[in-house]
Amino acid sequence: MKFRHLGRSGLKISEIVYGNWLTHGSQVENDTATACVRAALDAGITSFDTADVYANTVAEQVLGDALRGQRRESLEIFTKVYWPTGPKGPNDTGLSRKHIMESINGSLKRLGTDYVDLYQAHRYDHDTPLEETMQAFADVVRQGKALYIGVSEWTADQIRAGHALARDLGVQLISSQPQYSMLWRVIEGEVVPTCAELGVSQIVWSPVAQGVLTGKYAPGQPLPEGSRATDDKGGANMIKRFMDDAVLERVQRLRPIADDLGLSMAQLAVAWVLQNDNVAGAIIGASRPEQVAENVAASGVTLDAGVLAAIDDVLGDAVQSDPGLTAKNAPAGRVV
Repeated sequence: MKFRHLGRSGLKISEIVYGNWLTHGSQVENDTATACVRAALDAGITSFDTADVYANTVAEQVLGDALRGQRRESLEIFTKVYWPTGPKGPNDTGLSRKHIMESINGSLKRLGTDYVDLYQAHRYDHDTPLEETMQAFADVVRQGKALYIGVSEWTADQIRAGHALARDLGVQLISSQPQYSMLWRVIEGEVVPTCAELGVSQIVWSPVAQGVLTGKYAPGQPLPEGSRATDDKGGANMIKRFMDDAVLERVQRLRPIADDLGLSMAQLAVAWVLQNDNVAGAIIGASRPEQVAENVAASGVTLDAGVLAAIDDVLGDAVQSDPGLTAKNAPAGRVV
């Protein structure tokens, strides 16, 4: 396992991060989830990402239970706040001071820890003044409940504004957590250059495009039983943007490239995002322990310029790169 600094901070994280969105407390049983976490630890992963909204707080509890007994100082635990949780009342969502302060306490209790290494704004809250949000995050850090702060799916302008306020408040905003893969490159035009300038790193989610880049979805063929595309708890909705026969056909043409490198399709996809110098970590999920071992093998893989060019040629116009899609896919107002 290789490790990278998160932003300009002194914190290092494993470049493969284990995440439990859409799995723990939802798609897989708790025993299997625990086995996946143990497989991640055995493979050298030290960084774990979750959020209070995953399975409506249950995923944090499952992760906390799975990590119980591990040396806390040897782990980097990340969680997030914004989306509705609990009974979903008017203050059970967003980035108000009230919701942030109550949410961090709930997350720490469920995770079974006194602090998280990284506390992230899961989306931008247009209904709360940014000054209020950043002051609340700064207070969470000063209370010792989080060591660093980050954001997820914020635009370049939002990151710049949040970073400036955090600096003025004396706390470190060091990370951005966007979707990023061979097929979804919308952060490359604006978010990555802005973050590189500010000393903020990316911790990217969905590096295998919800499983599409594994090659298991063949154009014109029935969906594999039990796959993400058949999951009616949220997975099918997230993957649908890639479930186009023209896209799937191009993905299948990546297989010879992976074979020539001695990599699986999933390993090629994870290795690809890690070639970006602004990416500190790639979040992987798993519904089986063996998936963890496969994805971890992407750590340390170098793809030369010829391979990267070949990938671009194969995918062509199947790639989404419009930077405006970050804002377009974000909520325009607080979700209740």
